[in-house]
Amino acid sequence: MKRIFMFAIFALSATLAGAQAKYIFLFIGDGMGFGAVTLTENYLSAPKADKPGSGTLTFSTFPVSGFATTYSASSWVTCSAASGTAFACGSKTRNGRIGVNEDATENFTSIACRLKEKGYKVGITTSVSIDHATPAAFYAHQASRSMYYEIAQDLAKSGFDFFSGAGLVNPLGKDKQQENVFNLIEKNGYTVVRSLADCKSSAAPKLLLLQPEGKPQTAYPYVIDKSSDDYTLANTTTLAVEKLHNGKGFFLMVEGGKIDWASHDNDAGSMVREVVDLSDAVSVALEFYRKYPKQTLIVVTADHETGGLGVGSGENSGVSVLGLTRQKVSVDKLTRRLEEAPISYSELKAWLTENLGITISYDDEATLRNLFAQNATPKPASNDTPCKLKNTGAVGKSIMRMASAKSGGSYNTFDHTGTMVPVYAIGEGSELFRGKIDNTDIPKKIAKAAKIEWK
Repeated sequence: MKRIFMFAIFALSATLAGAQAKYIFLFIGDGMGFGAVTLTENYLSAPKADKPGSGTLTFSTFPVSGFATTYSASSWVTCSAASGTAFACGSKTRNGRIGVNEDATENFTSIACRLKEKGYKVGITTSVSIDHATPAAFYAHQASRSMYYEIAQDLAKSGFDFFSGAGLVNPLGKDKQQENVFNLIEKNGYTVVRSLADCKSSAAPKLLLLQPEGKPQTAYPYVIDKSSDDYTLANTTTLAVEKLHNGKGFFLMVEGGKIDWASHDNDAGSMVREVVDLSDAVSVALEFYRKYPKQTLIVVTADHETGGLGVGSGENSGVSVLGLTRQKVSVDKLTRRLEEAPISYSELKAWLTENLGITISYDDEATLRNLFAQNATPKPASNDTPCKLKNTGAVGKSIMRMASAKSGGSYNTFDHTGTMVPVYAIGEGSELFRGKIDNTDIPKKIAKAAKIEWK
């Protein structure tokens, strides 16, 4: 009996040892620190005001969680290029570098490329331009993240199976005089599609899904501003899975890029909706995982924290996140309103009340009036004097910081911070992501879960 028992244990161990992550999802919430996750869950619980903390994101329920350090080779505070390189390639580099070492003399090999070499299909998706820093780190090798044309050339040569994003920033190069990079992309076998329907119906082996040409090519609209026909991370993730699913396996990176953009503008109302958008995309992966639980790995993390976001304060424990639910527009639409036509102070207050759902308090009044007066031309003679505003971007940010604080989101910077970020995982190999790790560990742990050697 003892020998039979030992044989059973050995057989079980051998089975477990042979388990392999065949379908791998890596979700990156750009700028999504612990504050962003916490505030978003509070936002989700807002309709149940008597039950604070009752809202949950798909990934925060995962059985494995941890946290990651994010510093780069040149700074305690990373940029998305250096952190993307760490996530993709398992090595530190200087801020601004993409897929290369500190002095840009050596190309790194990303986890996406390693898996592609092993027969996996590979997809890279984002809510910003596909040549932006984070997605670029998985396929490009450039000395600067601003070399968009060169990054797009690397995309064309990558051989990856599926890309989706808003567009390409400089398809004709900085001087607009170079060959259209879309020519190179198509010469390398890619079919460019500009609608979800065309993507779904296409049988092309290599696809690049971008927004229609009439829409901005830099990013999807903020979720809070979207029209019914705009892309979401969930529907592009669904398409990616449909196109990548095969018997040998796939790797899919999905970036929620505008979490970071909203946080740079201290726009908590837009930020929480971007986090929910990412969570909805994770739900697509989780549905896939339930069909293939022994072969699927899902990892969710962030490249860095943006905004130094705190949630509520002891001094103002009565702040309600219900204000976030009343916000109707993003900082983008606020800024456009400030730019498009003269506005009086009275009109501005009314617009903010209507569109941001905030009540201007006595203290807010002094701050807002001073901000308006400093940027108004001509100097307002009264509250009803229509004025053109200068520095509209900065004015919009200041207003959003005030509005966010009134709804429990207290920012202390408009930039990145060096704080650690959350890591969540489920599926085959997920236990590798428990506890404290560094961002360079993530691709190596993915490789280990996929049973490929990391050299």
